[in-house]
Amino acid sequence: MKHLKKLMLCGALIATMTAIGTAAADTKPTIKIGYVEGWDDSVATSNVAAQIIEKRLGYPVQLVPVAAGIMWQGVARGDLDATLSAWLPVTHGAYWDQFKGKVQDLGANYTDAKIGLIVPADVPEKSISDLQAHKADFSGRIVGIDAGAGVMKKTSEAIKAYNLDYQLMPSSGSAMTAELARSMNANKPVIVTGWVPHWMFAKWKLKFLEDPKKVYGESEHVDSVVNPGLDAKAPQVVAFLKKFQWKPGEIDSVMLATENGAKPADAAGSWIAAHGDRVNSWVGGAQ
Repeated sequence: MKHLKKLMLCGALIATMTAIGTAAADTKPTIKIGYVEGWDDSVATSNVAAQIIEKRLGYPVQLVPVAAGIMWQGVARGDLDATLSAWLPVTHGAYWDQFKGKVQDLGANYTDAKIGLIVPADVPEKSISDLQAHKADFSGRIVGIDAGAGVMKKTSEAIKAYNLDYQLMPSSGSAMTAELARSMNANKPVIVTGWVPHWMFAKWKLKFLEDPKKVYGESEHVDSVVNPGLDAKAPQVVAFLKKFQWKPGEIDSVMLATENGAKPADAAGSWIAAHGDRVNSWVGGAQ
């Protein structure tokens, strides 16, 4: 009888250990994605990718809002697993030079991106070269975003390169668009630092000022950059991120929905629900 009890106890113990081992094997690690909270494209892309990774690939995701420099540093150190907001080759060129030996670039998730100075489409000025002669029209101000952003650094360079007697006003992404909205509603000339993709181009008629000196560089791309350890940690996520790429205009509706009051997660969820074929094309082979 005692021998039978021992056998039963051993069997129960083995079953319990097997169950624990199976549960541990089924538990997938949390994927930490860094994004810049004030950048609408960063918010939109990160939320869409996070929901696909969670709902289709089964990995829990933590979205971590950080400044651009901290974002790159976090991915390099492994504090973050990935960022989908690496603007290259110009905007984040300095970060790439600093961390390229410690991160892995999986390729572009958005091509034909651009940074520069943006004005209302109906102002007569066409080039940054025109600004100094029309300083009074713009009150000698360029409305910027957060001081550490790549577009701000390039704008400081542009002010010197074009000999502009203008003041660059640091603020935030939301403060910049608020200033733009006030100026557009008042039909008042304004210059802002900006980029595409951005919802403001869907809302107002705007244009980039030409940059003959190429201070802002040519067309850019937004890449998915990961810590090299992610391939071993979550190979399905890496496979997905290698395929994840927006087509022109796709991200605009996600950004505009958020700007119109939707929560970023809700805007992302609505887009995913309406574009099942696109999502399938990204996760095919990754599941």
